[in-house]
Amino acid sequence: METVTGGRIILSLEIGLILFYVGAADDCTVLVQQPPYLEVAHTQGAVTIQCSFSYNGCISGQPKSLWFRYGADQPENLCSDGCTGDAGKFTVKEALTEGEVSLTINRVALNDSAVYICGIAFPRSTQPGAKRTGEGTTLVVREMKELHRLHSLHSLLTAILSLLSVYITGALVIFVILSKSKSNSLRNKETEDSQKKKSARRIFQEIAQELYSKRHVETRHQPEKGNTYENRRVFSNYERP
Repeated sequence: METVTGGRIILSLEIGLILFYVGAADDCTVLVQQPPYLEVAHTQGAVTIQCSFSYNGCISGQPKSLWFRYGADQPENLCSDGCTGDAGKFTVKEALTEGEVSLTINRVALNDSAVYICGIAFPRSTQPGAKRTGEGTTLVVREMKELHRLHSLHSLLTAILSLLSVYITGALVIFVILSKSKSNSLRNKETEDSQKKKSARRIFQEIAQELYSKRHVETRHQPEKGNTYENRRVFSNYERP
């Protein structure tokens, strides 16, 4: 990782020097964009990296495109001679008025895996913003078997993620249904318990009322029985000789 970081720093310095000699950094700003990643099979034959750019306030002539490669070896300045033909390893096509340039890598091989950087500069401008590079496109060249295996693995992971999302969704639905069912059961149980308590309280009140009524009736009848007994004793004494 430290080697790659150091290499990128060296590459940035070299690119800065190249752009300086092409035309050092009127109010001119350039914006460069390119795809971040490309993956191809080594049997593909050729691969093209697109680069688009836009500029504002740059009136000092036509822009110039440059391509750089940073791989396992030292950074390279590609196509310093233009690479306009198709016979070489690289072919550069430019549509400068439309803000489009491209680099085609012919006869793709495994060792062509690298970071390809597109640069745009206005040679006659003295403004710092007149030269810019893109973020770089990481090109990965793989063998067909390895690429097929990676695609199969990607499809498998996609299927697993889809099934997992379906499972999670189903589990959430079941959880919501069970939660509502449990809540309804608890509510029904509370209602049933409340009704039972009310019924028990009512029965108790009825029993208490019945006991009170019986006691009241017995209390009322007690004096009458006592008077009757006294009258009978007095009458009995009166009749005795």
